[in-house]
Amino acid sequence: MDKMFIRVPVTVKAKVTEDLKLKLIDDLKNTMKQIDLDIEQFEFQAKKALQQAANDLSVLPALREQIDIERNKRLAAKNEAQDKLKRAEALEIGAEIGHGTLGRTVEVTIGSDIEALMGAEILTEDGKVIAFRE
Repeated sequence: MDKMFIRVPVTVKAKVTEDLKLKLIDDLKNTMKQIDLDIEQFEFQAKKALQQAANDLSVLPALREQIDIERNKRLAAKNEAQDKLKRAEALEIGAEIGHGTLGRTVEVTIGSDIEALMGAEILTEDGKVIAFRE
């Protein structure tokens, strides 16, 4: 066998434009609003569950622990979204950011430079491909 066809990853990068930056910020603000609503609903349900379990002292400690775990997960998600929002707001126009990964099929022969094949990138600007890099 002298050659083989393999699938390799291709990094997709986006060039930061004013439109992309505003979209990222808007999406993250919407995510924050959704997380806040989720936390509010969770707190309401947790309070209701604690009131119902108040008479059964055997389940109360476990319920409180479970509520604390769930609350911490939601707060961690909110903190992560806040961090992403800060990074999005700090993006410089013209910078390149990771925007995902695709795959491509390449032909590999004896002596092929695997590192060169693995480093391919596609650069986009406002959703349109503007460059291929190898």
